[in-house]
Amino acid sequence: MGLIKIFSGKETIAQKLQSVIESGNVFVTQRENKQNSGTNKIIELFIEEDDFMKVRDAIEDFKMNM
Repeated sequence: MGLIKIFSGKETIAQKLQSVIESGNVFVTQRENKQNSGTNKIIELFIEEDDFMKVRDAIEDFKMNM
């Protein structure tokens, strides 16, 4: 299928979420938002649509505890 965006935000938070997702054996694609302004990088994380159900709860838990 295709990629779906699961996060867009600060690089430090993106790295933490990426490690949570990858611990569930799901590959994460990371891209820098080029329309970024300022000194903080904005990172977008994507996963395969088929993998979303595997990590849905982990993503929700992560976002609730930010």
